[in-house]
Amino acid sequence: MNILLIEDEHYAALRLENMLKKILPEARILDVLDSVEESKKWFYSHNEPDLVFMDIQLADGLSFKIFEEVKFKCPVIFITAFDEYAIEAFKLNSVDYLLKPIEEEKLVAAITKFKDLRNQISLNTINWEEISRSLYSEKGKYKQRFLVKVGKAFQYLNNDEIALMYSEDGISFAINFEGKRYVLDSTLDHIHESLNPDRFFRISRKHIISIDQVERIHPYLNSRLKVELKVANAQELIVSRERAKEFKHWIDS
Repeated sequence: MNILLIEDEHYAALRLENMLKKILPEARILDVLDSVEESKKWFYSHNEPDLVFMDIQLADGLSFKIFEEVKFKCPVIFITAFDEYAIEAFKLNSVDYLLKPIEEEKLVAAITKFKDLRNQISLNTINWEEISRSLYSEKGKYKQRFLVKVGKAFQYLNNDEIALMYSEDGISFAINFEGKRYVLDSTLDHIHESLNPDRFFRISRKHIISIDQVERIHPYLNSRLKVELKVANAQELIVSRERAKEFKHWIDS
């Protein structure tokens, strides 16, 4: 079985790849892609795989954008951090999904289902607009605030107060416009999927920045970019080469 992974979180992709090798030792992982644009190019230049694992929220937007240009018929198992907002839409459209963090037994069940149904499902009949609306309904559109602990008490931090979010030693942090740091009780991967992409951009595996705090952008080594924020912080903010083009488009939009 030839499998393609479309996932922009490095460790999530690595973990999924290791689980698949354990469950399907005969399977071949063709590639690991991390963006809509990269995925479009891949499908134009390769034969279809037998199965695709696809994260919904990629570095440059919703993975559904891939289907706006590329037509393929192979089965897809979607990966998402959304819960109740995704479930009904996927059930209605006969598409399976896995919630993050992926549990091995659910991965096994999803693979079994697609082995049974792969010839019955046509991606061309799936209503992608309906799924998008379900994911981003007014009820569950984007996360507006985070509960953070300050001393022995709790308070909330509004998204429009956040300048930067980053991970360090397995812990996620947020820095507000005054430079104060807060611990976030979630992974950066999960946080990324709940944010408004018009306001926040994931420049690398470890950093998410706010458009309101971008001060300057400098060319950097190997076609990368270096970002300066208005708020003082100790983080070196480097936009990866793969995300530089999309980042410039995000700034200019």
